[in-house]
Amino acid sequence: MRLSFFSIVILFLLFLLSCSSNKLADASDNKAGADTAEVYDLNDIEENGELIAVTISGPESYFQYHNLDMGLEYMLAEDFANKQGFAIRMEIAKDTMELFDMLRNNKADLIAYELPVKLIKKMGFLCVGVVSDTANASWAVRKSSPLLAESLDEWYSPALRVEQQKTMRDIMSRPRIHHSASLKPRAAMRKGSISPYDGLLARAASTLGWDWRLLAAQCYQESAFDPEAVSWAGARGLMQIMPGTARQLGVSVESLFQPETNIAASAKYLKMLQGQFSDIKNPAERTKFVLAAYNGGTNHIRDAMALAKKHRRNYQLWANVSYFVLHLSEPAFYKDPVVKSGYMIGSETYRYVASIMARWQQYITGVRAKPVLLPDASGMSAVNSFPAKSRKKNRFTNTSTQIISRSDSIFQIK
Repeated sequence: MRLSFFSIVILFLLFLLSCSSNKLADASDNKAGADTAEVYDLNDIEENGELIAVTISGPESYFQYHNLDMGLEYMLAEDFANKQGFAIRMEIAKDTMELFDMLRNNKADLIAYELPVKLIKKMGFLCVGVVSDTANASWAVRKSSPLLAESLDEWYSPALRVEQQKTMRDIMSRPRIHHSASLKPRAAMRKGSISPYDGLLARAASTLGWDWRLLAAQCYQESAFDPEAVSWAGARGLMQIMPGTARQLGVSVESLFQPETNIAASAKYLKMLQGQFSDIKNPAERTKFVLAAYNGGTNHIRDAMALAKKHRRNYQLWANVSYFVLHLSEPAFYKDPVVKSGYMIGSETYRYVASIMARWQQYITGVRAKPVLLPDASGMSAVNSFPAKSRKKNRFTNTSTQIISRSDSIFQIK
């Protein structure tokens, strides 16, 4: 019996030793995770034609503004990619650990976000490219990407950072729109019209089920009725259509300065947005969400809706959601786990919707529901051509179409 007892003790000790060895091996594997990743270096990126950089959204790193990628970290990464001759794609991580996980698992080629040098080395990666001596922080790549690391180190200089910072300040300080002409809406209203494009706006509004004066209010907000207006971001024409949006709609960029084409394209885009927000059941409320998405982007508005839902507010009401749109520029909001698209300059979108709704009310008070057809600057009435409604019923009469106006009961939101 004594021999049997000692045998059991020895076996038990051997078992504990084996478990301890396995844990040490696992810890060693995790620490070396960055080194065991599949090799994917500069030559592979060049062959693929795209550099994937991961960052954390924020006003100094990366955000989207009027469908443009912005932020210092993005601009630096874009500069590097452009000089190497390949495209740049930005991915957003929620936190530092996700940055490392994406790099380790080959979901990104580069961390374009300044992290503590000690932490980068501890996690088994290389400190490269953008280096902040004062903060002792750097970008990072895998150790299995030495050519990419070398190229980033050769590319970066402190002067480049200063240059990109100045470029970003210049962009954000530019006037939003350059006007080639100006129109005085109050003078036009005294004549019973809003703009030379009332007929085109009324025709487009009818495809949306909108009061045409609402679309006119949006048009004024976008361009002040200047058909040749160009924004700093490249948006063009009366309704400030971006070139990328035009191509998505099948409209040539060159034709965006033509009033009829521009207004029709905007109506088509607004119709798409109406479909994307079809879950907003109240048509009056849906209109505000559509306007917000036209200005700030659908994804950001969905983020604000997710925040409203999380905080147990009715996310079908713009008054509730707009609060979160306004605060998506604050870390406590844009870093929330339910937010997918990160930082947003929400104050602009908040004011955009409020201004349009207020101006629409002014137009309702000062301009009758049916547009007055006035000739345009050339003396032609084609711009304001709007078919009169038939006084007689016929087999083509459609009584099912509802044109929403401000006086309709659905707009009396409690």
